[in-house]
Order: sequence, then C-alpha cells, then structure tokens
Amino acid sequence: MTPRSQAVLLMCSGVLMLVINDTAAKWLLTRYDPLQIAFVRSAMALPLVAAVTWWVGGASRFRSHRLRIHALRALLVVFATLAFFQSMRSLSLAEAASLLFTAPIIVAALVALFVNERVSTRRWASVLLGFAGVLIIVRPGMEAFRPGSIHAILAAFLYALIMLSARWIDTRDGFWTMTFQMTLFSALFGAVSLFGDWPDVQVSDVGLFAIMAVLGTGGAAFISQAFRMAPATLVAPLDYTALLWASLMGWLVWGTVPGWPVYAGALVIVASGIILLRTGRTDITQKRHDDSNSVPGDTR
Repeated sequence: MTPRSQAVLLMCSGVLMLVINDTAAKWLLTRYDPLQIAFVRSAMALPLVAAVTWWVGGASRFRSHRLRIHALRALLVVFATLAFFQSMRSLSLAEAASLLFTAPIIVAALVALFVNERVSTRRWASVLLGFAGVLIIVRPGMEAFRPGSIHAILAAFLYALIMLSARWIDTRDGFWTMTFQMTLFSALFGAVSLFGDWPDVQVSDVGLFAIMAVLGTGGAAFISQAFRMAPATLVAPLDYTALLWASLMGWLVWGTVPGWPVYAGALVIVASGIILLRTGRTDITQKRHDDSNSVPGDTR
C-alpha cells in the first residue's frame, strides 16, 4: 500500500472514530451535563496520551516551549466541545456535523478580516457559498429552525479560532507534546464540573466514556498522521465523509433520517470547502511565483 493510500485509509478511519465518539456523547447527554462529559473524556484519555507521548519521545515530549498558548487552545476546545455537545441535544448527528463543516470557511473569513494576508476574490466567493449552505440547513425564520443550530455554528467558530491559534505554537513542540498539553489542560479546566451535581454512574456509562477517550484521541491522531503523509488537497475533502457516517449512526441508534435541506446545505458547504482548499493552494503557488519574480524596491 502506497503512502497516499495509507493516508486515505487513516483519514477515513479517523473521521469514523470521531463520529462514533460523537454518537457516544449524544447518548450520554440524556443523563450528563456537557461539561461533565468533556471532563471525563479528557481525564480518561490523559493516561493514554501520556503513555504514548512517553513511548514516542520520553520525558522531553511533555515539556512545551510555549505553555500559555496550549492552555488558551485547550480552553477554546472546552468551550467548542460544550457548544457542539449542546447542539446535539436538539440536532441530529448529521445536522450538527454539517454545520461544523463551516469551520474552515470561517477560518478563511477571519483571515481575510483580521490577518494581514491577501485573500482572492475566488476565496471570498467560496466563503459566501459556504454560508449560503448554512442558511439552507438552518432556515432562519422557518418553523424548522432550532436553537441547537446556533450552538453548532458557535462550535464551528470556536474550532476556527483553534485552527488559527495553531500558528502560535512553538515549532519545537511536536504533535504528541501538543496533544498531551491539550488533554491535560482540558481535564484541568473541565474539573470545575466536579463541584456540580452528578447522576449515578452506570456500568454502561463507563464503557461509553472509555469509547470517547480512546476513539476521540485516536481519531485526532489518525487524521493528523494522514495530513503528514499526503497533501491536504487529497485528504482534507475526506473529512466530509463524516456526514455519511453521522447519518448512518443516527439511523442505526435513534432511527432519525435528516430531511433534504440538511443534505442540500451540506452539499453546498462541502463544495465551498473543496473550492476554498484548491483556491488556497493556487494562491500559495501564485504568491511563490510573485516572490520569485520580485526585485528590490518592488511594491507589489
């Protein structure tokens, strides 16, 4: 199997693992608060992540060269997770997943508005196309509108901030250092939930929490490795297979089948994301061409 084939397999497997993680979370939401679920998942995943981090690089991998950015990103992850879990209280897995697809589109919009980077007209068109897809799913002003849609869009916005904040991570911090710090701080922030009222923990709950700890961590690792092994233009669009898995899980577990607006809006969002990805690649190539042809004093 070629490295690209392995990357495709890793990406698809990672996406499936994360959808199963979300399925377990949606099941637990009937009895637990979102913050409680987020805390237990991080607390159970921490020993696993610590063991892998030690095995990969020893004690040096636990140290970060810029600890505060990991703490900030973990805080964003906690709030994003809470918003996404809250959205699943009223939305199906497929609906929540579709709205979460807007995170890369929001990144492009934020870069255009607040970061000193040139953004082409094509990228702006892709952003607007993506938000048109959101309107198709959410249908503001219609009877079908649900508050959970706002929570899902908020989660996408926070995930976009997490993506952008990756620019501030010290280049000497590897993947497992980042993962360990993220899991550690998420568990510390989530520990606030210990002061609240907890339901009686059942044996089946422990199994679901374990599934989340293992598959949530493993899915993120698989996806990261896929991006390392193959170009983003190959593996990134495979993230949209989450809609298929989420639809299947929703049907198998709860017997829910989203209406046509969800799939229509998701198709528009997916098209926007793919166009945005390919446009971004073209912009980078053009920038390199411009740089190679620039001369001293060039004001372009």
